[in-house]
Amino acid sequence: MASRPQRTHPAVRGFDRAAETYERGRPDYPVAAVDWLGRVLRLGHGTTVVELGSGTGKLTRLLARTRAARIAIEPTAGMRRVFERTVPEVPVLDGTAETIPLPEGFADAVLAAQAFHWFSPRRALPEIARVLRPHGGLGLVWNLRDDTVDWSRRLTEIVDSYREAHRIPRTRDHAWRPAFERSDSPFGPLRSRVFSHVQRAPRDVFVSRILSVSVIAVLPAAERRTVADRVRAVLQSDPSTRGRRVVELPYRTEVYWTHRA
Repeated sequence: MASRPQRTHPAVRGFDRAAETYERGRPDYPVAAVDWLGRVLRLGHGTTVVELGSGTGKLTRLLARTRAARIAIEPTAGMRRVFERTVPEVPVLDGTAETIPLPEGFADAVLAAQAFHWFSPRRALPEIARVLRPHGGLGLVWNLRDDTVDWSRRLTEIVDSYREAHRIPRTRDHAWRPAFERSDSPFGPLRSRVFSHVQRAPRDVFVSRILSVSVIAVLPAAERRTVADRVRAVLQSDPSTRGRRVVELPYRTEVYWTHRA
């Protein structure tokens, strides 16, 4: 999510407000991607994984597959409330990637899903390295809508019209990557793999999907209703979604991993 000085950023307020919508509208992650991260980060019984920007626990739930002990860090109260309901067995702490409320050498791995692009990399990477044990791993995950699908591209255009006005970075621009290439990075080479994923859900879930975007969630109620109407118009007019109760939205799930140098 955001660093401590940025807790009042409109995007953070949007996530706080949209926690229930986020839980309803956002997809989960491909099991194959989670299993892959478990292998390359050497997770298993007796290890500990910390998830930064855990949101409502979309990834956290799947991390049970690794058998590692899980700890979540989430800076927004709205997200933590939903997390505590949906993943009651995992502790969730108030904190940020730049100020992690855990001791040095606490974790075998740190993960962030749909979150690292909100971090301040120059501050977050040393802090992540601090809480990792020697040679501990860092994994990053993003679900990206497949905009080669016409109706997905039209939804992205709706979001981008607001994102550009508020100067919110696009996840797919990878503006965070240069931090890993700096000579003072505490991590080794960044590796990556892409997985295919599909979100299958009733059409209204995809309205929630767009309303959960931070820059949309922070809009006045009347403007959010306008956005919802625009999304419904896309779903009602596109041949791939028109008249269907359940529709499918394909994603590219990008997975990155590295280890503490």
